[in-house]
Amino acid sequence: MNAVLARLGLVVPVLAALACATASNNAYDAQYEKLKQEQAQQQAMDSAAHAEAQKYAAIVYFATGSAELDADAKQQLRWFADKLAAYPQATFDVQGFADSTGAEVTNQVISGQRAQACASYLSSLGIAPAHMQVNAFSTSSPAASNASSAGRKNNRRVEITVR
Repeated sequence: MNAVLARLGLVVPVLAALACATASNNAYDAQYEKLKQEQAQQQAMDSAAHAEAQKYAAIVYFATGSAELDADAKQQLRWFADKLAAYPQATFDVQGFADSTGAEVTNQVISGQRAQACASYLSSLGIAPAHMQVNAFSTSSPAASNASSAGRKNNRRVEITVR
């Protein structure tokens, strides 16, 4: 009888330890599932916000040989910054272009200056520079034909789009 009690004395603590381990694992699993659900909800909200932010874009036009922002350009950029204020995590491209007048080297420089002028103005409006990818494309992607003055005007631009 003493041997049975001795064995029982060993079995009870082992069973108690197993029960504690199972309860602990169940609590861990429940917490893990809760965190997975929260993460999935956050990703869904982030995706919806990104889709909403992608609805906004801005195009700014420039005079021949200029990278100076005129009143219309500043108004367009203020509008864009106001719209993007609701999406502080949004990242976007600021892409500068030029028409075909002038040498290619000059056009590359001016398209970069135009993009940088827009990025700097957006930064002054509170948009984090780290959220902007600034690029210069010179004449590589015309929006219109360079054969007419109206077409060239459309090519002297900066396009700002949410990525």
